[in-house]
Formats: sequence, C-alpha cells, structure tokens
Amino acid sequence: MDIPFSPSPVSSLGVEWELELVDLATGELTGAASEILAEIGGGAEHPKAKHELFESCIEIITGVCGTVDEAVQDLRATLAEVTAAAARRGIGVMSSGTHPMSEWSAQQVSPSPRYEKLIEQMQWLARRLQIFGVHVHVGVRSPEKAIPIVNALTAYIPHFLALSASSPYWVGDDTGLASARSKVFEGLPTAGIPYQLSGWDDFEEFMSTLICAKTISSVREVWWDVRPHPQFGTVELRICDGLPTMYEISWAAALSQCLVEMLNGQLDRGYTLPVPKGWTVRENKWRAARYGIDAEVIVADNGSTRPLREMLMELVDELVPIGERLDCAKELLRIKDVLEVGPSYLRQRACAAAAGGDMRAVVSGLLEEMRQEAPAGLAL
Repeated sequence: MDIPFSPSPVSSLGVEWELELVDLATGELTGAASEILAEIGGGAEHPKAKHELFESCIEIITGVCGTVDEAVQDLRATLAEVTAAAARRGIGVMSSGTHPMSEWSAQQVSPSPRYEKLIEQMQWLARRLQIFGVHVHVGVRSPEKAIPIVNALTAYIPHFLALSASSPYWVGDDTGLASARSKVFEGLPTAGIPYQLSGWDDFEEFMSTLICAKTISSVREVWWDVRPHPQFGTVELRICDGLPTMYEISWAAALSQCLVEMLNGQLDRGYTLPVPKGWTVRENKWRAARYGIDAEVIVADNGSTRPLREMLMELVDELVPIGERLDCAKELLRIKDVLEVGPSYLRQRACAAAAGGDMRAVVSGLLEEMRQEAPAGLAL
C-alpha cells in the first residue's frame, strides 16, 4: 500500500485544541456544539472550529503556522468566536484532560456517521471517551524522516504528559493519577504508544494490514501518542491532556517544534536517531500519568532513574538555542514557570482542597484560567 506523504520544507506548526462546553449554572458539560458551530459558521462549516465525538466538545484548529506566536494568535481568534457564541447561551468554555465531575454516560454523541461508526465498533470503550486533549503538528521534510522522528520522540512522552497532566478527576472522584485521560484513551486498540517501526515501508505495510483486516478504514483512525500524518506532512504529537490556558498551549507548541527541529537536524547531519526500548517507554509513560512532574523515570537499561522535573529543566536549557532560531525561546522557557506553579492536576487538587472537595469550584477555577489565558501568577 503506497501512502503519499506531503513533505514540509520547514518545521511548520499546527495546533488542535479540544474545548469543553460547560453550563455556567451547574458546572456540568452541556451539549451545544452543533448550535454554536452553526452560528459561527454562518450555516456553513467553520474552517477552524469542528465537532468532536460529543456535543459537549468543540475542537479549534490553526492553519499552517511558522511560529508559536502565530499559532497562538490564530487560536485566540477562533476561541473568541466560540466563547462569544457560548456566552450568549449561558455556556462557558474550558479545557482539561477530563471534566472533574460530569457523567460520561450522559453525553450526547455528535451527529456524524464517523462517530456513529466509532461507537458501534468500540461500544463502551468509545462511549466513555469523555476526554479532551491538545495535538501539535510539526512539519517534516520527507517520509524517510517521519518514522525515525516518531520513534525518537517516544522518549519524550513522559515530559509532555507530566507537564500537561490535567485529569486527576473522573466523574467526581480523585483517581490518584495526574492524567486519567491517558489511561482512558489507551482503551482503544489503535491508541497509545506507537509501534516502533523500521521505516516508511514498514509503516505502509502495517497500515495496509490494518485496513485490509478492517481494523481501520483509514490512517486517521490510528490514534497513537505520536504519529506521522501523511496528508499534512507532519509528525503529530497527541500526548498532551487538555491544556487549560493559552500560556500552556504555547509551551506545548514550542517544545514540539524545537524537538522535531532538533531531530530533523540530527538526521541531516547523518546521525541515527535513538529508538527507546518499548518497555521503558511504556513504564515511563505510566510513571508520568501516575506521578506527573514528581515522577522518577528510567534512563538506562540497568534500571537507573532520574527525577523528571530535573530532566525537564535540562531539556529546556538544551533546546533554547533552537528556540531562538525558531522565535519561540520565550514560550519554551515557560516550561520552567509551569514547573514552579504546578501543572493543572496540582492546581485542580489545590482548588478542590480549598473548597472542601467541591468539584464545582474546580470547574470555576478552570473557567477562570481560560479567561485569564494563564495560571494565577503568570501572564501570557
């Protein structure tokens, strides 16, 4: 099976952000996506706001951007449209990996044959997908580079997941995890950690097998944490939980763009990119999902570990020169600020503790963070 790849001459950038629609009177998710999308689209399909699986979610997307700031401005314009239309209906907009208290079984599926097919095929595994994420696309120069870059990026899954973790709660209960979303999503058979493939030919053969076996109908239905996107000519990082603020969107975009640019450059210089062992990738992802930025991750075959927080600080320093070339050093350095104030899972738990465990207070905090565009004490 030949899968055409549309190469990107530079490390271009695209961001997809899944937003929750929340009834301001109750704090619960509410199904208003079709109504809002019809309004802002003027009766046609909006170019940068889309349905997701449930009517309580709208995904906003950027065009092809050159810089992180351009992507932020693009998202901000569409977010303003969605927010205004939602406000006219008594609805707020927020983002987190899971909603703190809403019941997944009460959610209305969006009117699309694609989603009807997913529910029919996956049943309970799809019905419970009351989860929200952020996806970042970074342009890659050739299909021959895509698979080595995907393989190498799996080493950074815990970095992205711990920093973005924003799903400690599931239907009102504290799961004890930093990211419950990542574990819920792994229930789908084509989601989770990517297989370590030998190259583009191997990828094409694998996709052909899945399509011929009717496991999937297109490559779009392979929802790996990191995957090649042939149509866009990108590597897509799908690891992050829903990020509550534009501030955090900016670091996720910057880290993605810098890492792909670094790996692109290493391939250009003739280096062979590292391929982390699968069991190490799986264990480190689990540790990040459980402990967030306080995880100790495996760094060698002898089982030695290092604090993920420490590794994140070092990674930022290593990537700053690349960030300066890509005009995103400022956004990259925001990772250190998030480490200081705490990712969303910690902020949500602090909010709940201050409110005596009231999940409505957590929702209010997430709504306010979205309005302010940054966690308390930080400014975009």
